[in-house]
Amino acid sequence: MMDQDENWMWRAIHVAREAEKLGEVPVGAVIIDADGKILAATSNRTIKNNDPTAHAEILALRTAAIRTGNYRLTGTTIYTTIEPCAMCAGALVNARVARVVYGAADERFGAVETHFRVCDSPALNHRMEITSGILADKCRSLMQDFFKARRK
Repeated sequence: MMDQDENWMWRAIHVAREAEKLGEVPVGAVIIDADGKILAATSNRTIKNNDPTAHAEILALRTAAIRTGNYRLTGTTIYTTIEPCAMCAGALVNARVARVVYGAADERFGAVETHFRVCDSPALNHRMEITSGILADKCRSLMQDFFKARRK
């Protein structure tokens, strides 16, 4: 499972780098179905779309829902380079994603494990499996390098 997780995380890193080239915060997300088929590979587009909800995870959920013809994405796994925020974590719960795999923790906004437990809260009607730390150093340095370059 670890090899598969790393392979999909590399894909998420690749799409995050595409966002960086556009001046977007480099976050990438990939959704696969239970058979390992890719349903979506997206990155942040908040600036380009003038949309505060255009986070990589939200865009991936939208694409996957259209491709499957269903807003319920049961049996799917999302790979995201950074721990999802509260908005994205809530959307993952609403979509009934089975598993969330993320690279680096988000010390400021993380809502999966860092500040909240949205994805596996017993108070909610759906809980998902959580795997964190996949290629964490690569994912963290992608974000750190992006923000260092912007502060120059």
